[in-house]
Amino acid sequence: MMTALYIVLAIIALIVLLALIAPKTYNVSRSITVNKPVTEVFDYLKYIKNQDEWSPWKKKDPDMKQEFTGTDATVGFVSRWEGNKDVGTGEQEIIKITENKSVESQLRFYKPWESQSDAYLTTRAVGENATEVVWGFKGVNKMPSNIFFLFFNMDKTVGKDFEEGLNDLKRILESK
Repeated sequence: MMTALYIVLAIIALIVLLALIAPKTYNVSRSITVNKPVTEVFDYLKYIKNQDEWSPWKKKDPDMKQEFTGTDATVGFVSRWEGNKDVGTGEQEIIKITENKSVESQLRFYKPWESQSDAYLTTRAVGENATEVVWGFKGVNKMPSNIFFLFFNMDKTVGKDFEEGLNDLKRILESK
């Protein structure tokens, strides 16, 4: 009986220890230089519906159901989706736009698991006809689910998707 108690206590202690050392936050981003003026790049990026043209997740489920509320490219615009296991179910709401600088949005995922992240697209002129675009998202890993991130490298996994999307974005914008 005492052995079983010690085993249970050891398991609990291990879970608590792992939760304490696991990452509490995440920030994944990638950047690319687009050979177009910052105003042209930003005018395209601020429209969330344009993400359908370059988002890697749209490619993973081209048949996903989408619904939009509000006026695209304005604060309060919401894009909802329901897709396959690769894209899940969630919504993205524009929460702040700083003209020619950034579009900030809140990502709310409902399936396959619930989470919330702050997404961002930033632009910065790096020349007369060159713009650096940074695409990323950040958030908080709540305990004890943060233990999962000891074994899952979000930067590596999601970073590949960001790189693919940014490469498609560059191709689209530079062909216009």
